Amino acid sequence: MRRTALARVRDAALTGTGLALFGLMGLAWTPLALLLRPLLPGRTAHLFGRWANRRGFQAYLWVLQRSGACRFDLSALDALRGQGPLIVAPNHPSLIDAVLLISRLPGLSCVMKSSLLGNPMLGAGARLAGYIGNEDLRRMVELAVAELRGGGQLLFFPEGTRSERSPIGPVTGMVGLIAKRAGVAVQTVLIESDSDFLGKRWSPRDIPRLPVRYRVRLGPRLQPPADAQEFVAQLDASLRQALRETASVAAPPARRPHDDPTA
Repeated sequence: MRRTALARVRDAALTGTGLALFGLMGLAWTPLALLLRPLLPGRTAHLFGRWANRRGFQAYLWVLQRSGACRFDLSALDALRGQGPLIVAPNHPSLIDAVLLISRLPGLSCVMKSSLLGNPMLGAGARLAGYIGNEDLRRMVELAVAELRGGGQLLFFPEGTRSERSPIGPVTGMVGLIAKRAGVAVQTVLIESDSDFLGKRWSPRDIPRLPVRYRVRLGPRLQPPADAQEFVAQLDASLRQALRETASVAAPPARRPHDDPTA
């Protein structure tokens, strides 16, 4: 069904407002994050930064849902809380993916592009939280393994960037190496959406049809590998098979308390 002109104007306004809000929230958090980083001990800073990021992302998703811009079903992630050291390995269809997972999993660390650590909207908060840059691969592996051996959970996008083709792009070998050295399992996560919004193929000129729907499911859990290279092929096949089972996200059910992104 084609959108009316009024619907397109509404969708454009909500989309622009949502993107602007994310930027403003990041800029507002930056001065405080910069101030707190030298004042708090390292681990305390990381824990507080992760708590603050999680709460901020929860608030952002709540606004998107209440405004009618998006619909979220993230409740499957709740099963990962309190499960101990784990690599959380999702597909990466859009820029909002890390926000979805960090908003739901307490204390989650994250491997991210090093360029984002210097971003004026995101960098200060990411550094306060102790997120790990990917520029120096040896250093990245060391920090990731230390995080997992310390009992934390680590968000690692196996593709290394947003998916360039469907269902996923090539899987890198780093996740297998980290899992092997840390001796932890890899929990695959399936992020589904009914829109290309904020994906590699999306253009800012394209106005998404709102609401954009997101659903997160748990995929297979893979045990720590003996061979990192063989593990990459196993992880790639597991993600592809699981994602083929559901080509697009269905409309979410009626709202329940645990479907609220702020839960």
